[in-house]
Amino acid sequence: MSEAKTYLELSEANGGSHKFYEVTVKDNELTIRYGRIGDSGQTQTKTFPTPDKAKAEASKKIKEKLKKGYEVALMGVRQKRPVTRRQISSTVSKAKQAPILWKFASNSAAFGVFIDAKRCWVGNQAGQVFALNHQGEVVNRFKLPDGVKCLVADDVWIYAGCDDGNVYDLTGKLPRVSYKIDENVDIFWLDIKDGLLAVSDANGGVTTIDHDDESQWTRLSQGDSGWMVRCDESGVYHGHSKGVTMYDHQEGRMLWHQKTQGSVLFGWQEASAVYAGTSNHKVYSFSKDGKVGSIYQCDAAVYSCATALNGKYVFAGDNSSSIYCFDQLGERLWKLATGCGSALSMQFFDHHIYLVTTDGYLACIDASEAAIHSAQTGTVPEAVVIKAPSGEGVAPSSVLETTTNTSSGVIVECFREGTKLRIRVVSQGYNSNWKVQFPKDIRVEGARYLVQEIRESASGGFYRAYGDIHRIV
Repeated sequence: MSEAKTYLELSEANGGSHKFYEVTVKDNELTIRYGRIGDSGQTQTKTFPTPDKAKAEASKKIKEKLKKGYEVALMGVRQKRPVTRRQISSTVSKAKQAPILWKFASNSAAFGVFIDAKRCWVGNQAGQVFALNHQGEVVNRFKLPDGVKCLVADDVWIYAGCDDGNVYDLTGKLPRVSYKIDENVDIFWLDIKDGLLAVSDANGGVTTIDHDDESQWTRLSQGDSGWMVRCDESGVYHGHSKGVTMYDHQEGRMLWHQKTQGSVLFGWQEASAVYAGTSNHKVYSFSKDGKVGSIYQCDAAVYSCATALNGKYVFAGDNSSSIYCFDQLGERLWKLATGCGSALSMQFFDHHIYLVTTDGYLACIDASEAAIHSAQTGTVPEAVVIKAPSGEGVAPSSVLETTTNTSSGVIVECFREGTKLRIRVVSQGYNSNWKVQFPKDIRVEGARYLVQEIRESASGGFYRAYGDIHRIV
């Protein structure tokens, strides 16, 4: 069997692209492997009717990459470059201590946080994700291949965006690859609304990807370093070094742009407004139609922000390990020290503020009026410190448990549509013409699967797989 391999690299200075692209033709089979230099990358294989057609497609792919600046290279000469990360320097606040009830030590700087009625989620730069109850006890944990940039929820689904370029669904026993981001996108932040993924990147670009992992549109905003992206049914809100830009979520048309003093380092949204924390010590609020609202003044660069009661209170965390509370009009109500590092992300839930910090903690702060008043006078509870359990969590896997029992759950099957593998429902009572959002790395043509649940998307038109998945044998 004949085999021809071409290895290309694109390595740009000053933090630009640092990627490889490998094309292998083996008889009538074409294999593409790509990713960041030094990583194993992602692999795609396609079979053609004849070896000549496989060679023709390989030649086309190579020419496309050469036009984009790739060069023929020798694997292993260039070394892996560190993934772009937000600078997370932190100093100790001189303010009085916030009333921390408990703090969980995840052992690595943490960007990802999500809180709901059942769980408190934290994801850190070591690729660890922990799910805790509201007393701080670990009830589940995962180990992802690379650092966790952020944790986001979309209805009942929990997703983790990672430095390996993948977005993982954490709603089952095993983390599953739900989205594979394009090789040219260096993830800074992401958000998901009804299966539509929005990704902001290092170059100031924002990209949307639909429920079946198809890229919809990409736009380059006026600034770089897009640390904020939020989306709703109306559009995508992109925060970068030059301010905040809103795009129509269907076509990517720019609807409005507002400048900020300083780069946007974090973003939050409520039903009627979006909020942007900046390096210029401010949190800006904008209505969803682009009008400038209140501006909240902090004493240092703002790493994170959040709101309570649809903006009645606005919270901010700076790079000096302080947190702030403002009223809706912008008056500062209090400033306190976290005692556990600067808050890289935060969320308010049920009278508590949850922080994930530069020191790797997930901290639960009592934000009730009485607790804050006591803290301002110097009286705080003794925080319970909880250490992460030893050992590794559950890692992603493309291996599926099998079953012959189809008495419960929903049956789906994998079929080929052109060059794509799609999923449709086989069980009765569902629209067989609708496709199913389903993990990419476990799709096998002709295979049938038993899914715990199939739910219709909020906007209709497709289904979403939820929970555990078994392959039917």
